Amino acid sequence: MRFSPRTIGIAAAVVTVVIWTSFIVIARASAARTLTPFDLALARIVGASCVLLPWGLWLGMRARRRGEAARSSLLGLSPLPLRLTVQAGLFGGLLYAMLAYAGFFYAPAAHASVLMPGSLPLWTALLAALILHDRITPARAAALALIVAGDLMVGGASLLKAFDGGDVWKGDLLFMTAAFCWSVYGVLARRHGLDAVRATIAITAFAFVTYVPVYTALVLAGVAHSRLPAAPWGEIIFQVLFQGVGSVVISGITFTQMIRSFGPVRSTMITALVPGLSALAAVIFLGEPLGPFLLAGLALVTLGILFGVRAASLGAPKKIAITDDSTLDISRKQ
Repeated sequence: MRFSPRTIGIAAAVVTVVIWTSFIVIARASAARTLTPFDLALARIVGASCVLLPWGLWLGMRARRRGEAARSSLLGLSPLPLRLTVQAGLFGGLLYAMLAYAGFFYAPAAHASVLMPGSLPLWTALLAALILHDRITPARAAALALIVAGDLMVGGASLLKAFDGGDVWKGDLLFMTAAFCWSVYGVLARRHGLDAVRATIAITAFAFVTYVPVYTALVLAGVAHSRLPAAPWGEIIFQVLFQGVGSVVISGITFTQMIRSFGPVRSTMITALVPGLSALAAVIFLGEPLGPFLLAGLALVTLGILFGVRAASLGAPKKIAITDDSTLDISRKQ
């Protein structure tokens, strides 16, 4: 059975929203337990590598049989050229994970709900305008202004509390920086028309060959502290499966497929449900409060994303053409 490009794109969007919502709540809950943010990043990378690195080696062997070995890198682990692997892997595989996990140790999940998915449309629109030469229409500019106002309602309140010795602002800053890194990866995926599977394998391969050796060396040297030896096996296995297989393998592929189907700006706009759903889940499952500033910021960000979705859909091309190699050929005017 073959599905239409629109059906594939919608399915990818649904899966991405569900996993991203779960990621925010689970990562915050994990921060209150045993593992450090660097342990969580290791679990994410190792879990994803167990699935994706053998896949990458198989793709590399197939490329060599076809005489296309120059397209792979990192000893065949990445199916993309080295320069593109480093660029995508640095932002989408390494920095995003480290910054996001560190943020959960300072700020609540509700803040992450607003500042990570909420900042994605802002950063992506700016980067797409700079790199892809997308035009920021007045309607989209208004949507982005609402998002910025919502981010300021949340992050600004945390910055004011910093003078009283609070640390929440550190998490807010980490969340927004993580969103910026993921936006860079999204725009790179769009610019180079990256295949969803190959892109996810490439960023995982880069994270594996860079992060795992450095992490291991720092822990053995006593420079970095790891709580993995004291953590229950059940928690470690769960984090490897969810953070690695779920958050990287599954949502990485579905997010990149969204980029190919709808473009980077509209793809990040589609995540309008994530702030509200994850903030509500944080109240239900984590017992987090929803103060007036947070509620106002959540409302502004959600409104901005929804307004941006409408603006993007009105300016989208009417036809989506399918090229001979079954990749989506969508106008950049989105």
